[in-house]
Amino acid sequence: MLTTEKYEQRRFWTLIAIVSISGFSQGMLLPLISVIFEKDGVSSTLNGLNATGLYIGTLLISPFIEQPLRKFGYKSVIVVGGAIVFISLLLFPLWQNVLFWFILRLLIGIGDHCLHFATQTWLTSSAPKGSLGKSMSIYGLSFGVGFAVGPLMVNLVEISQALPFILSSILCIIAWSSVFFVRNEHPEVLKGDSNETNSITRYKLSFKYAWVAFLPPFVYGVLETSLNALFPVYALRKEFDVSIVSVILAAFSIGGILTQVPIGIIGDKVGRRKVILVTFFAGAVIFSVGSLLEQFQPVVVAVFLLSGMFLGSLFSMGITYMAELTPKELLPTGNLLCGIFFSLGSLTGPFIGGLYLQLVQTISFLLFIAAILIIMYCIVFFFGKKLKTITD
Repeated sequence: MLTTEKYEQRRFWTLIAIVSISGFSQGMLLPLISVIFEKDGVSSTLNGLNATGLYIGTLLISPFIEQPLRKFGYKSVIVVGGAIVFISLLLFPLWQNVLFWFILRLLIGIGDHCLHFATQTWLTSSAPKGSLGKSMSIYGLSFGVGFAVGPLMVNLVEISQALPFILSSILCIIAWSSVFFVRNEHPEVLKGDSNETNSITRYKLSFKYAWVAFLPPFVYGVLETSLNALFPVYALRKEFDVSIVSVILAAFSIGGILTQVPIGIIGDKVGRRKVILVTFFAGAVIFSVGSLLEQFQPVVVAVFLLSGMFLGSLFSMGITYMAELTPKELLPTGNLLCGIFFSLGSLTGPFIGGLYLQLVQTISFLLFIAAILIIMYCIVFFFGKKLKTITD
C-alpha cells in the first residue's frame, strides 16, 4: 500500500511523462510532415496551411473542455485526449492525403489540448504549498525537452515513412496507459455553479483575480511565433548565414531549458511577480543591447541564449502566478485562459511583427521585441501590484 506522499509523487511523475510524450509528438509532426510533403511536391503554401490544423484543433476545443473536466474529472479527460492522439498517429500511414492529414492534425490538436488542460489544472490544484513554481517548471521543462527531441525522429523516414508515426504512437500509448494507475479526481466546485451563465461568471471572476498572470503566456506566444517565423526573414535581409539562423533560434530554446527549474524555485522563494518583472526587464535590456551589436552574428547567438534563459519560463510562470492569485475552484477556468492568451499571443506575434518588418526598415527587429517586453513590464509594475495572492 502506497503512502499518501509516495502516491502523490507517482501521480506527479505520471502527469509529467504524459506531457513530455505530448511534446515529443508535436515536435515530431511539424518537421516530419513538412519534409514528407516537400518530397511529394506539395506547395509550400499548402504545406504551411496544413500545419495550422493542430492549432485550429486547440482553439476549437477550448470553449467546450472545462465542463467535461468538472463533470468527469481529470483522469477521464486525459484518457480521452490520449486516445485521440495515439489513434490519430496510427492513422497517418493508412492514407497519405493532404486533407486527411489536416483532419488528423486537427484531432491531435484537440487531444493534446485535453492532455495539457487536464494535467496543467491537476498539477496546479494538487502541488504542495511552497513548491508550485518548481512543479510547474518541471512541467514546462518536460514538454520543452520532448518537443526538442521530437524532430530527431524525422531521420527514421529514410527507413520507412510509417515508422516515426508508429513509434510515436507506441510511446504515447505507454505514457497514456500509466494514467490508469492513478485515482480520478475532480476540481473543486464553484459555489452557485448552477445557472446557464456560470461560464461567463467564471471567466469574469478569473480575469478579475488573475488578469496580470495571463500576460506572461501571451508574451511567450508572441515571442515563440514572431522569433521563429519572422526573425529568419529579418536575419536573411541582414545577410546572416543561413546555417547560423537555426543556431540562433535553437539558442533561445536551450536557454529556456537551462533555467526553467531554477527560475521556478526562485519564484517560490521571492514571489512570482518580482521574478516576472525581472525577466521582462532583463529580456528588454538584452534585446536592446543586441540590436546595437547585431552585425556580429555570434553576439546574436549569445543574445538569444541569454534572453531564452530569462524568458523561456514565461508560460509556466504565468500558470503558477495564476494559481497563486486564483481560488482553487476557479483553477480550471484560469488554466484555460492561460492557454487562450498563449494562443492569442501566437496569432498576434506574426501579424504585428510582419507589419513592423513591412513598415519599419531602419530600426532593428530586436528593438521591436524589446519594446513589447518593456510595455509588459510597465503594465505589471504599475497595475499588477494591487493584486494579492490567495495566501496573502
